This record gives sequence, C-alpha cells and structure tokens, in this order.
Amino acid sequence: MNAIHISTAQAMLQRPDPVDLVVWRSTGKTAGELLHYDNCISLHYDYYEGTRTIKLLNSNQIRKVRDVCIFQINGMEVFL
Repeated sequence: MNAIHISTAQAMLQRPDPVDLVVWRSTGKTAGELLHYDNCISLHYDYYEGTRTIKLLNSNQIRKVRDVCIFQINGMEVFL
C-alpha cells in the first residue's frame, strides 16, 4: 500500500476532483470506527479548527471531518 503525507492529502482535497476517503470517527459512542466516504469533494477548510467540510456527491450530504482523522485517500494511507 502506498502512503502519502497529510500535506499531499490536503493538496488533493483542494482540487475539484472527487476522492474516496476513509476517516476515523472522533466523537460519539462509536469513536474510533472507520467511516468510508466515496466520491466526495471538499467545500471548505477551516485552518484554525483543522476541520474540512466535504460533500458526498452520491447523496448530496454535507459532513465535517478533521484533517488529522483522515486515514486513507484514494486507497493511499495518510501519515502525519
């Protein structure tokens, strides 16, 4: 499996191309669970909070994820 740095993943998310994400859930009863978001784009990045607003293109749902919780992008593991 290939691995990329988080700065490369952030650059990939700034492009308008859809990506597939695997994210660790950071809150709630199921914290630590892996969430799979297929075919999504990044809408907004909040530098101070370290969060990103993404849109799931298949369902038009909006989600907020922390960049440090991104585990994989397009099948490539993300490291800090």
